[in-house]
Amino acid sequence: MSASTLTALSPLDGRYHGQVEALRDHFSEHGLIRNRIRVEVAWLKALAAEPALAEIAPFSDATNDELDALVANFSPADSDAVKAIEATTNHDVKAMEYWLKRSLAHNAEVTRVSEFIHFGCTSEDINNTSHALMLREGRDAVLLPMLDKVIASLRALAHAHADLPMLSRTHGQPASPTTLGKEMANIAARLLRARAVIAGVSLTAKFNGAVGNYNAHLSAWPEFDWEGFNRGFIESLGLEFNPYTIQIEPHDAMAELFDATARANTILLDACRDIWMYISLGYFRQRLKEGEIGSSTMPHKVNPIDFENAEGNFGIANAVLRHFSEKLPVSRMQRDLTDSTVLRNMGVAFGHTALALNSCLRGLGKLEAAPEQLAADLDDAWEVLAEPVQTVMRRYAIENPYEQLKAMTRGKKITRDALHEFIRGLAIPEADRARLLAMTPASYIGKASELARQI
Repeated sequence: MSASTLTALSPLDGRYHGQVEALRDHFSEHGLIRNRIRVEVAWLKALAAEPALAEIAPFSDATNDELDALVANFSPADSDAVKAIEATTNHDVKAMEYWLKRSLAHNAEVTRVSEFIHFGCTSEDINNTSHALMLREGRDAVLLPMLDKVIASLRALAHAHADLPMLSRTHGQPASPTTLGKEMANIAARLLRARAVIAGVSLTAKFNGAVGNYNAHLSAWPEFDWEGFNRGFIESLGLEFNPYTIQIEPHDAMAELFDATARANTILLDACRDIWMYISLGYFRQRLKEGEIGSSTMPHKVNPIDFENAEGNFGIANAVLRHFSEKLPVSRMQRDLTDSTVLRNMGVAFGHTALALNSCLRGLGKLEAAPEQLAADLDDAWEVLAEPVQTVMRRYAIENPYEQLKAMTRGKKITRDALHEFIRGLAIPEADRARLLAMTPASYIGKASELARQI
C-alpha cells in the first residue's frame, strides 16, 4: 500500500481504493471537468452547425475532428491545467472556459467564434448537464453491471438449492418450511424489480440560461426558437430536457435515482442480515480461503465478514443517498449554492454502494449449503405440520380445528408419533389421512421448488 492510500482521509481512496476504481472516471473531479468540457464542446459545435445563426461560421471537418479529439483525449493532466487556472479565477466553470480558449487558440476557425464558447450559459447549464451525464454513465457502466452480477449469483443459488428443504423462522420461531433456493429467489426477485426502477429513471437536464427564461439568448437572436434548439441539444446527449426551471435544474430526477439506489441497497442489506443468520444457524458453510484468519485469538473462527462489510457500507451509502434526495430538490428562490458542495459527494454514495456490492458478491461466492443441518432442524420441528392438519380439518368441517391443534402444539415439542396418533383419530377421508401421515416437515414445502426455478 502506497503512502498516498495510507494517508487518505476517506477509506474509498485508501483501504478500498482498488475496489472502487471503476467509479473514478465518472464521479471524480476529473470526471466532472471532463464532462464539462464535453458539454461545452458539444454546445459550440451545435451553434456552429445551425444555419440560422449566421454569425457563427460552420466548422470544417478537420476542426470538428479536433474538437472531438480534445474531448476524447482529455486527461488528468488537462484537469490539473484547468485547476491551475481556477486558482486565479476562483470559479471552476470559468476556469474550464478559459482552458478551452487557450487550448484552441491555434485554430483560426474556433478563434473567430471563441466568444461563443459558453454562449448564453449560466454555470449551472454546464454543471447540471455534466452531472446528469456522470450519473447516467456511472449507473449504466458500473452500478447496473455490478447489481446484475449479484442477481445472477442469487439466481444460481436459487436454482442449485431449489429442492433443498429449509425450516422457516418467522419471528425467529419454527414456521412452515420453504427451500433454501426459494429464499434466495425471493431476494433476486426483489432486486430485479429494484433494478428496473434504477434503470428506468430518466435523467433530466436544463439549458435555458440564468433563471430559466432564455433571457440572454433572446437578447442576441430574438426571433430564434431557443427552446426548441436547446431541447434538441440536450436530447442529442441522451438526456431528457427540462423546460421549467429556476437557475438550477431542480434535481428531482437525481432524487429519484438516489432513492431507487437506496431501495436496492436496503433490499441487499436485509439479505446480508438474513444470510448472516443462516450461516449462524449452520444452514450455510463458507468456503475457506488459504491464509485467512477469522479471529486473532480463536483459531476456529470463519466469520461472515463479507456480509458484515456489505451491511455496513450499504448503511453508509444510504445515509448519503437519502440526504441527497431530501436536500438537492430544495433551493432558496432562484438559486443557492448548497447543492454544489453536496453534489461533489456523489462518488461517496456510489463508492460505498459499489464497495458493498463487491463484498456481497464475494460473500455469495463462498457459500455452500449444509444439507445435514437443514435436515436435522426440520426433523426436530414436527409441530410445523399442525398447519396442514388443521387446514384439512377445516375442509371437512371438523369443529374447532385451529383450536384443537393450538392446544396440542403451542409452545410444546411435538413428536412424529404424537402427531400421527392425532391424525389417525380424525374423521376425514382415508386418502387425505394417508397424505397427512406421509407428510414430513421436509416434504411440506408447497410450490417452493417450482418458484425457485422460475426466477
